[in-house]
Amino acid sequence: MVQPPWIPFPSNIAYRRRHEAEWMVAAFRANASGVSDMDRFWESEQHPNCRLIIYRTCPEIEPRLFPLLTKLYTKPAIPSGLLVPPALDDNDIGVYNRSDRSFVAVMQWLDKQPNKSVIYVSLGTEAPITADHMHELAFGLELAGVRFLWALRRPSGINCHDDMLLPSGFETRVAARGLVCTEWVPQVRMLAHGAVGVFLTHCGWGSTVESFHYGQPLVMLPFIADQGLIAQAVAATGVGVEVARNYDDGSFYRDDVAAAIQRVMVEEEGKELAHKAIELCGILGDRVQQEMYLYELIGYLQCYK
Repeated sequence: MVQPPWIPFPSNIAYRRRHEAEWMVAAFRANASGVSDMDRFWESEQHPNCRLIIYRTCPEIEPRLFPLLTKLYTKPAIPSGLLVPPALDDNDIGVYNRSDRSFVAVMQWLDKQPNKSVIYVSLGTEAPITADHMHELAFGLELAGVRFLWALRRPSGINCHDDMLLPSGFETRVAARGLVCTEWVPQVRMLAHGAVGVFLTHCGWGSTVESFHYGQPLVMLPFIADQGLIAQAVAATGVGVEVARNYDDGSFYRDDVAAAIQRVMVEEEGKELAHKAIELCGILGDRVQQEMYLYELIGYLQCYK
């Protein structure tokens, strides 16, 4: 594959596999609004009143991005920084419903686990995940033999009965070391908990940013649009490992899931991944620096209003 001439620096981050091409094609399909996400972006970017573009990132992790985008779009590309919501504690009133038994049960379970011993699993609800995907992921967690907390919300594309969402007997077999929560839980609270040491994610940008902020190395299982590119970029920084997939159709199997988890949580490689994740946390955790990007953005908005 030849690098496009408009990228002025070396980069090997690209979609090369057939299923990844389909991910990008899907971004051009109309959604419930009747307009595709990409069409909405292009129409907005090319509108005469669009005078700058704001990106939720910062030069510390993408130093060459902003000059390139400014040149490509012929208008300023401005970082907004990477501030994330704080992980509120139990003394914060009114944020979480104390009568929410599922949340209380999750926190009580986490509090009993050793430090950095749990992999937190969350793939969101919008990714095109199939029942087969869910079962292979579950079997992979079982094979990996590690502690896990799975925030399992029903994906939008799965129509099977709740009893068929997970393999038969799965929760019973893993009850001694795993917890499946089917109710909403505050993700930043999970990532900030001392028992959580790894995050298995679909690599949506919001989730990826939160993992950076809390110093969590990643096991990555992207499903759509830019998630695969984000996963490649994260892997290039040495902070995560992507689950291996079939070249053509993007399928993955329980052994692939287990192998990726063990690389990050059990094998020696995981120590280096965790170390680099903590280093990245230190860089992006500089709240003064991240707030500076917001102040600079406000200045741009005042100039371009």
